[in-house]
Order: sequence, then C-alpha cells, then structure tokens
Amino acid sequence: MRPRTIRRDAPAVPAGSGVSFIMPVLNERDYLPRAVESTLAQEVDGPIELILALAPSTDGTTELAHRMAGADPRITLVDNPAADIPVGLNLAIRASRYPTIVRVDAHSELSPGYTMQALDTLDRTRAANVGGIMHAEGHSPFQRAAAAAYNSRIGLGGGAYHGGRQEAEAESAYLGVMRRTVLEEVGLFDETIRRGEDWELNLRIRRAGYRVMFDPELAVTYRPRENWPRLARQFLATGRWRGELVRRYGSRNSLRFFAPPALVGTFAAALVVAVLRGTRALTGAAAAIAGLVFVPVAAYATVVAAFAAARRGAGCGERAWILAVVPTMHLAWGAGFLAGLARGASDTVDTSRLDGRNTPLP
Repeated sequence: MRPRTIRRDAPAVPAGSGVSFIMPVLNERDYLPRAVESTLAQEVDGPIELILALAPSTDGTTELAHRMAGADPRITLVDNPAADIPVGLNLAIRASRYPTIVRVDAHSELSPGYTMQALDTLDRTRAANVGGIMHAEGHSPFQRAAAAAYNSRIGLGGGAYHGGRQEAEAESAYLGVMRRTVLEEVGLFDETIRRGEDWELNLRIRRAGYRVMFDPELAVTYRPRENWPRLARQFLATGRWRGELVRRYGSRNSLRFFAPPALVGTFAAALVVAVLRGTRALTGAAAAIAGLVFVPVAAYATVVAAFAAARRGAGCGERAWILAVVPTMHLAWGAGFLAGLARGASDTVDTSRLDGRNTPLP
C-alpha cells in the first residue's frame, strides 16, 4: 500500500511579480513568429520575458530568432545543442528570472487572456501547475484532418485537455503555467525523458503533495504536423516513450494508454487469421471462432468512417485524410508503445521536425 501523500498548497506569489515564458525551438521558421507574437501580447500584471531555447535548426529558425530578439529586449536566447525538449526547457528555466513559468510550444499560439486566467486559477486553487485546452487547427486538408482527430476523443482518447469542460484536479497539464519554487523543489524536467516529460514532471509534483489543475477556460491553438510521414514519426516516437514510462512507473500510468497497443494486437491477430483462412490452414469451427477477431476491427473501421462522414464543413480531401490519420495515430502510437515496453526508448528521438522543411502558412 502506497503511503498517503500530504496535501500542500503551492507558495503564493505577490501580484506584479512577473512571468517568464519558456519555449524550446527546433525548425519552426513558419510557426515561430505567431507563437512569439501571441506570447508577447499576453497582458500580465508585472514584467514578462520570453526565453527561447534554440536547438540546431536547418530551416533558418535560428537566424529568425536572433532578429526577433534584436528587435525586442523581452526575448532572451539560450543554446540547446542537445536538441532535446526537456534539456531546452531546463536551460530556459535556469535563464529566466520570474516566479511563474509559462511553457509555450513553438507550434502553438496562446489565446488572449490565457496567462491572466491561469494566474487567477493558480492563486485561487493554490495549485503548482495549471493547464487548459489544446485546440488543434490546421490549414491544409491533411492538417485539418489531423486537427479534427486531435480535438476528438476518437482521436486522442480521454485526456481532459482534448475536450474537458469542468475545472478539476488533473493527472497532467498541457504545456502548463507553473510556480518556480515547486519546479525547483521537485528538480525541474527529467532530461532522460525525451517525450512525455510533462506527464512525468506532473507526477513528481503530485507525489510532492501539490495540485495540478485543469482549467477549461484556458485555450492554446496547436498546429499539427504538416504531412503523413511527419505525423507517423511523431506518434511512433511518442508511443515508444509512453512504453518507457510504463516500464519506469507501471500502474501510475492511466489505463487509456493501453488502448492503442491493444488495437495493434487486434489488427495483428486479424491479419494472422486472414492469412490462415486464406491458405486454408484454418478451417471449420476453428476458423469460425477465430473469425470473431474481425468484429472489433469492423467496429473500429465503422467508427472511424462515421467520424469522417460526420465532420461538418469538411471537404472530400479532409474526410479522406481522416480515414488515414486516425488509424495512423492509433497504430503508430500503439506500435511505438509495444517497442518501448519491450526495449525501452532511451535511443528514440522524434524526427518529425528534424528535416526543417515546413509547409509555409498562408
């Protein structure tokens, strides 16, 4: 039996103390201006700063970041030669000055009022971290299809930040607005975890007795990957790191993380049965019983097709991409999970942004 955790309030922060925004950046030339603009436009009672942790980009992102920093003294640059997200986050935190840390993704845009709402929730609940809705939006038919999957429980399951409506304590927080004192107490981000680092950090925050809150009034616009290979690589790497986290933390992982690998197992079993029946190595009653494995596969295909058909305002291209995107998310993530569970993920890198060839925004 686990020892009972003593509940603790995060230390209060005086009004006007300032906010530090931190943003790891790699090959984000087409998205960085909007991410920075939405961040620096945040209204805060006190000073703000934005720390960009620059990984070695190949698309002109570094040069763009230097121009932006030269034009606005609120922007500070730090080098992140390792290119790992948790390393960059820690470098940015250590280079920052203020008692509240706001994590921002270079592939995202903060909504107006985001930071003030988060500060209010932190003050009111005395939580150590608060996050909100991850609202995906896209421009091309593919990206809109991916966004539709991100925003639906069919695509990414039951995480509160994909559609929760009630303020509540949470397992983790998307991005997060965090109290520096608590971050320093629990040891910042674990630099051995390349994906899922936010979940692991929030696990340590909760183990220390602090609250992690979900606030549906907070919204961040997220831009999914621009094409199918990038999306597949992203989900494969993310799934593999979840398998690694299950190896490390076992039952502390939610049961919903096991749905995609179960789907992979079901599809694999259906493929084996189809081959055996096709070659007549499996016949009669045994073939009929084994054929029951096709029922969940058919049900899954029906749900995905219905989701695509019900997408309001979607064109034919977007609907067609949904039919490919949703299974890609699930199967790539599930296959990665099984690989991570079997062999770990210490050598796994998300390569979906490494080539630096983004699709320009309109």
